[in-house]
Amino acid sequence: MASVEDIDRLDPNLKNILDQTSLKWIFVGGKGGVGKTTCSCSLSIQLAKIRTSVLIISTDPAHNISDAFDQKFTKVPTKVNGFDNLYAMEIDPNVGIGELPDEYFDEQSAFSLGRSMMQDVMQALPGIDEAMSYSEVMKLVKSMNFDVVVFDTAPTGHTLRLLAFPSIVEKGLGKILRLKNHISPFVSQVAGILGMSDFNTDDMTRKLEEILPVIRQVNEQFRNPEQTTFVCVCIAEFLSLYETERLVQELTKSNIDVHNVVVNQLVLLPSGQKPCKMCEARHKIQAKYLEQIEDLYEDFHVTKLPLMEHEVRGISQIKKFSEFLVHPFDPNQDKPSLLG
Repeated sequence: MASVEDIDRLDPNLKNILDQTSLKWIFVGGKGGVGKTTCSCSLSIQLAKIRTSVLIISTDPAHNISDAFDQKFTKVPTKVNGFDNLYAMEIDPNVGIGELPDEYFDEQSAFSLGRSMMQDVMQALPGIDEAMSYSEVMKLVKSMNFDVVVFDTAPTGHTLRLLAFPSIVEKGLGKILRLKNHISPFVSQVAGILGMSDFNTDDMTRKLEEILPVIRQVNEQFRNPEQTTFVCVCIAEFLSLYETERLVQELTKSNIDVHNVVVNQLVLLPSGQKPCKMCEARHKIQAKYLEQIEDLYEDFHVTKLPLMEHEVRGISQIKKFSEFLVHPFDPNQDKPSLLG
């Protein structure tokens, strides 16, 4: 339990993440509809001010970062308009190898020699296809040497599965490589029957052996608090608070660092201003759960973000909103509008 003095020293912002220059992987997650994408895009903009290169990856099939930045992104890292060192990409962790673009495979790749056959083989092994797809994505990200990678994750359940992927892939690939000597003759025979004389099991094995160290390294880094951290985003309501607590417990169980909670969409009123009945009712409900959040996460950095008068969309508005991650919103000085 942190002492009162320690609690007082924990700033109510995400400056601690910006100051921790050793961080390589930053996950932003929480319940659906709490503003994860706005927070992750805002955080990536703040990081781009101090890091040499930043990549934000959306792993949510809904892919909201294209809408947030008002720019279309694909499965390949693309520079965000107006930035020299901020890139974005959108991937679906559930896609298979056949759906990855050609940029993921070099011409000599064993996978390129028989991708359709690989898909058929993968379909017989549940989960392996998407795991291999994830492996290729991570390999591409690692090869491009981004200074820091921000994950805009899908709702909680998918996020926990994504974080477990490196260890699942590591175990799966290890088993495949151990079985290599037993299955190589069979695979060669099948390739011959299908007229794929160029298909070489040694090439396939080499590809797997290339991926395994990358995944092993990512697996180690995800569990290293110096290199990986998770930012939980929630709103001051019962279901969101419940989901956040479940997420924090699962992350702690998985040895993944988490010490930041962002409470979004708060009705923050200037002193002396009489709110309408609706705002007053929302303010009372939020005050109740905000108190619980501060009690539960007294040894966390709790960042409070305001409910804006309009949706936060476009680079200009996200840039302005991102300042509230570093300099807390003051209802007596700041306006809940980013227009103009």
